Amino acid sequence: MRAHFSRWDGSQDPFGSDVDVGAVLDEISDELLSGYGLDWSLRELQRRGMTGRSGLDDLLRRLRERREQLAESANLAGPLQEVKQALDEIVGLERATLAADTSDDARMKEMALDMLPGHPAGALRELDNYDFSSGEAKARFEALKEKLKRDVLNSYFKNMAGAMRDITPEDVARIKDMLAELNEMLAARERGDDYDFEGFMSRYGDMFPENPKDLDELLEVMARRMAAMSRLMASLTPEQRRELAELANALLDDMDLAWQLDQLGNSLRELMPQLPWDEASDLYGDDMMPMSSAVDAIERLSEMEELEDTLRMDYAGATLEDIDEEKLRRSLDEDAVEDLRWLKEIEKALEKAGLVKRSGRLELTAKGARLIGERSLTQILERIRREPTHRASGGQAEPTGQTRRWSFGDQDPISVEKTVYNAVLRSGPTGSVKLKPEDFEVTETESRPRTATALLLDLSLSMPLRGHWIYAKRMALALQALIDSKYPQDALYLIGFSDFARRMDAVDLATVGWEHVQGTNMEHAFILARRALAEDRRAIKQVIMVTDGEPTAHLENGYAMFSWPPVPETLERTLREAMRLARSNIAINVFMLEDSPGLKSFTDKLARLTGGEVFRAESSGITDAVIDNYERAQRAIWGAW
Repeated sequence: MRAHFSRWDGSQDPFGSDVDVGAVLDEISDELLSGYGLDWSLRELQRRGMTGRSGLDDLLRRLRERREQLAESANLAGPLQEVKQALDEIVGLERATLAADTSDDARMKEMALDMLPGHPAGALRELDNYDFSSGEAKARFEALKEKLKRDVLNSYFKNMAGAMRDITPEDVARIKDMLAELNEMLAARERGDDYDFEGFMSRYGDMFPENPKDLDELLEVMARRMAAMSRLMASLTPEQRRELAELANALLDDMDLAWQLDQLGNSLRELMPQLPWDEASDLYGDDMMPMSSAVDAIERLSEMEELEDTLRMDYAGATLEDIDEEKLRRSLDEDAVEDLRWLKEIEKALEKAGLVKRSGRLELTAKGARLIGERSLTQILERIRREPTHRASGGQAEPTGQTRRWSFGDQDPISVEKTVYNAVLRSGPTGSVKLKPEDFEVTETESRPRTATALLLDLSLSMPLRGHWIYAKRMALALQALIDSKYPQDALYLIGFSDFARRMDAVDLATVGWEHVQGTNMEHAFILARRALAEDRRAIKQVIMVTDGEPTAHLENGYAMFSWPPVPETLERTLREAMRLARSNIAINVFMLEDSPGLKSFTDKLARLTGGEVFRAESSGITDAVIDNYERAQRAIWGAW
């Protein structure tokens, strides 16, 4: 036995999948039994989620709430307001100092302050050449300039200038060199020439905290930032847009830098036209914020908008794999990512458990159909009340209390106690016991007569229209599960009928939809039941039919002849086939889901002619009724036998 170990990378799950496949099947069983298909049913489950797990709809709701909170907090005109407020405070400090000075120079400076432009960019440019009298005002103005330079650079390149204490001419020159090299790399790639991305990152990697792995990743990071900057400008009034552009130019005051930025921006627009370039955003908050913070808010908004489009899953070929976990984590939280991973894991867990398979489209397996039936059966058996004397084990052979020597081919269970006892007696007091064929004994059993049942299920359009469809199919699957688990020597033949009848298996039953055809052809269903049961060697045979209406179709020259109201010929042909079943010692039990006069009249006549039984059952209780009826019949067989 070998074991293989690998380093923990954070992605492994030591406890395996936490998807309860049985609970998942319970959750989607109504859609499956309605015939919507497994792909559609799983998509609906992914949309609504389950108890304790958010679905896509809930993630969308939370995302929209977060986006609304962001919109309420961000003020896109904030950068200009913040600069204007800071300049007003600086000018106020300077005026206070000048007021205490009686010189003519102080009066001239006051006149210069009175003539400052009303917009921040002009005031900033004038004050840059102003000789401050207040040391505090001068220090605050220099600090404001450095902050604004860093803010402008960070608006174009997220956090690029974050580590710079002061933006020196050397820093600006290095940024220009970086932009020039990046533009040249783009041109080289466009020409099909080689380019040195690793060398570029070794020289300028400190400017990109995102640590991109290749040129495409780097370009996407920068494109998203520049697209957010373009959205900020598009969201302002023409006057605000002009003032903000002038402010940025006044701070950097470098034509070559502006040219490199413009060239890069144009290239990125061509490379990634799908980004929301120049789209005005809907942020409307009151909080003032720096320019880079406003761009941050728009970038987060753009990411949320992209994520929302993906979560809606309303485009061709949409899958859960399209949803970016990192974006979801940034926009919501870790719980949202865990819910998404759980949704992604559902299909894998169902496939791993052998309940579904994908061959072009997702399909339920026989094992999956059995599990739906078993879980339905478990719920039913918990509800059905039984008298203590009725708790027969059923199905399995009953031990007589006697044992006998084993012979080749014997299928009775081994008696472990008698077998070991015989070996000890034969071996004597040697202390070593080895089993030999002659030591084996088996427990004698007696088997009850076995039963073959044909379940005839109405598939006509009236079943779903009247709300009987899901209950009837769930009953059939539960009956199949009951026989498989408790009465394995019995047999069940599933026959569905509408205009024609046909043999089915559990998978068909679990996934088939209702048929948009006219006709309830019981005659054909009785014919198929008689053929199936005639070939079965089991001693006891019965037909269980579940329907919501009288027969309205019969066979004629291979065609289904439909008529409503039913014609006498349809009723006569159907009753004739039922009587053939009765003459073959096949019991007939009919469960009516409606009590219309036509159905009641037909079933009463069928019962008189065949000696069968007719039961009236609500669709919500049909599973209980059929399961209980089958169990009672088996106990009666045991009692009579």
